[in-house]
Amino acid sequence: MNSKILQIIEKSKDYGWILEPDAKELLKLYNLKTTDFIFTKNIDDGIKFLESHKRGVVCKIVSPKVIHKSESGGVIVGIKSKEELENAFDKISKIDGFLGVLVENMLDKGFELIAGAKNDLQFGPIVMLGMGGVSVEIYKDSSIRMAPLTDTDIDYMLTSLKCYPLLKGYRGEKGVDIEKLKSTIKIFSNMVMEIRDHFESIDLNPLICSPSDCLIADARIML
Repeated sequence: MNSKILQIIEKSKDYGWILEPDAKELLKLYNLKTTDFIFTKNIDDGIKFLESHKRGVVCKIVSPKVIHKSESGGVIVGIKSKEELENAFDKISKIDGFLGVLVENMLDKGFELIAGAKNDLQFGPIVMLGMGGVSVEIYKDSSIRMAPLTDTDIDYMLTSLKCYPLLKGYRGEKGVDIEKLKSTIKIFSNMVMEIRDHFESIDLNPLICSPSDCLIADARIML
């Protein structure tokens, strides 16, 4: 295991979970693609980042006391001006346990999936794939398999989803890059096996897939 991965895990143990900036750095060490982001307390850093991302940015609270960011008002989307960014920083800085702001780029339209894992006491690591975003608890469209996943496992997980026709492309709408999605899930499964002694659960939600890419927009790793 990469020493940087162990360092991230070790420094997060007091919190009981890995904060999003560190979680995304860990994912990148496994060659999983995430949104472009910075973690800062400095509004000037945020302004420079905004200026280089013309589609706008998202600001998120980074706090060991805030696991569910949206419910605390700690996620502000669609920021396109300096004034909007300053207001977002001001609001987020007042949230309990504030350590800084994660500023990330707004993504083009894509299909929102969830990839997750749970470390079952009896069976070991189990990987889940399903429809994600805010729809995850409404549609409950998911498939699970024991890790490590084979290519056949991944094919079955995908084709068993009710949303699979949408992923392939439906009524003139382009589908997602299925091969990149499969590769992402395979790498995630391998990561889950390598860190299985350290985590309780992992949520990558949303995993945003488009005709050209699959990017992890949010990540939470419970130790």
